[in-house]
Amino acid sequence: MSEEKCCVITCDLPLDQTYWDNQYQANATGWDLGQVSPPIKTYIDTIENKDAKILIPGCGNTYEAEYLIQQGFTNVTVIDIAPTLVENLKKKFANHNNITVVLGDFFEHQGNYDFIIEQTFFCALPPTMRQKYVWKMHKLLSEHGKLIGLLFDREFEIGPPFGGNLNEYEQLFFKAFTFNAISLAENSIPARANTELFFEFQKNEHNQVTLYHFEGITCSGCMNTVSNKFLEIDGVFNVSMNSNFAEIIIVSTTEIELKTLQEIVSYDEKYKIKKSIT
Repeated sequence: MSEEKCCVITCDLPLDQTYWDNQYQANATGWDLGQVSPPIKTYIDTIENKDAKILIPGCGNTYEAEYLIQQGFTNVTVIDIAPTLVENLKKKFANHNNITVVLGDFFEHQGNYDFIIEQTFFCALPPTMRQKYVWKMHKLLSEHGKLIGLLFDREFEIGPPFGGNLNEYEQLFFKAFTFNAISLAENSIPARANTELFFEFQKNEHNQVTLYHFEGITCSGCMNTVSNKFLEIDGVFNVSMNSNFAEIIIVSTTEIELKTLQEIVSYDEKYKIKKSIT
């Protein structure tokens, strides 16, 4: 599936603003469908509230936003980190007051949305950012807000895109969201048939999702030990640490005091935990 590749020089480069801007300058956008993704189009057609606040992060050429505007939606925001792309989008939507185009880092974005549409944003992020993704999505959604879209159900030899599977996603989003739906997409484009999961996750507003920075862990065994100790805390439902052991999210009924967490890992003086202030 070479059409999914996006690197113009090397995938060893940091996946930062410069990297993504280079993709658009070089027109190296193999992930671009050239149309609204059919499973997302089908879902959009079921949304009755045309005034719902909708966000599309890592929007790309955002055919989804274009379709939303065509269908009469009045409050659409798209955000991307690539200046070249965003400048083109601002020109494209210059005469549409119902869409806001933002140049910026999604993880610094502030707002409150009824729907967030996921379309090749998750898979474009380094896998080390997946815990932060869950935390930020939960933070940006309104009380009954929904995160909907597509996730790859396959692996790639080199990324981006980066793949995943159903079991991984269920563990990652567990208790932060209610899984209204997650299954193999029935109407993907032919090139992605049987490799996409369509999902609808509803924010669990009763639970807290807190992001922490962690220092000192160097192996998966130690990660599992720390995670299991945190899971033993009353009111904790899910603990997920990223693949370089530097960030961890804790899903709980109420936010756990930092002092409590630090005391639990004090058996190893190298272990330090602090709350993210992002």
